[in-house]
Amino acid sequence: MKFSVNRQRSLWWALSVVVIISGLAGMLISWQQFGAPLRPGLDFIGGTRLQFELDCTQANSCARPLDVAAVRDVLAQRDLANSSIQIIGSEQHAISIRTVPLDVEQRSQLQSALSEKLGAFDPTKTQIDTVGPTIGRQLLNSGLLALLVSFAGIIGYLSLRFQFDYAFFAIVALLHDVLITVGIFAILGLVQGTEVDSLFIVALLTIVGFSVNDTVVIYDRIRENLKLHPDRSINEIVDNAVNQTLARSLNTTLSVLLTLLALFLFGGETLKNFALALIVGFTVGAYSGIFISSTLLAWWRTWHQPGHRAGLSA
Repeated sequence: MKFSVNRQRSLWWALSVVVIISGLAGMLISWQQFGAPLRPGLDFIGGTRLQFELDCTQANSCARPLDVAAVRDVLAQRDLANSSIQIIGSEQHAISIRTVPLDVEQRSQLQSALSEKLGAFDPTKTQIDTVGPTIGRQLLNSGLLALLVSFAGIIGYLSLRFQFDYAFFAIVALLHDVLITVGIFAILGLVQGTEVDSLFIVALLTIVGFSVNDTVVIYDRIRENLKLHPDRSINEIVDNAVNQTLARSLNTTLSVLLTLLALFLFGGETLKNFALALIVGFTVGAYSGIFISSTLLAWWRTWHQPGHRAGLSA
């Protein structure tokens, strides 16, 4: 059965608008709380992150979940009351603390105090990272510059390969994918305390590349069909192009998502948010290629270029 993507394009657009507006609201609230549209991680703002996990091999060490109030008491005694505390793990036996930069002695004293209060920690699962605020700003600036350069390169490539309206709506689809991914992480930062680090920028760059690849495949097929069937309407041409590439798009996306799901479940805490960002972005990228960029092109050529209603030009 032939699938008509243009028949319900208002529905596809409305779904995207609702998700984007929700994400923008989350970013606005995040800005008020954290001074940034997303909850920034250690990589961007600098400081010390300590992650400890109880040693469950010792008797009664993991009998109950960690108590956030007890951790906050220990931090308050050391003038670290403003630190960010997050219980992690399904069993709530591990804790992540983000605080101001601490030297080696301060970290050791804090770890000893927490161990006395909460129980012995597993030394093999202890993680301590320190980043200076200057390095954090450099990482953020470099990441944003990389995103801008990638967008500029994609615009140049698409403008040379396709007509301007193809390139314009491909960029709209890329912005759609980035906004939704960033918006979802803004909401997760408010609800679950999810932080973004330098790997999140890497994820966004990967999403942009994946998304534009899907869009280019569909646009190539639209251009070929316009040459083969110049007498058909642009809506029919776009519907045929989407149907001809649908299996390829879905198979590619599902194959990648299975790998990312394994990375998310078994890759450890360090790669969890990176994998989640890719899962969200790749899913949205496949959606935008099929339902957004193609339908926007059909709408534009139908209503703003009447001569193309019958597909007279590629």
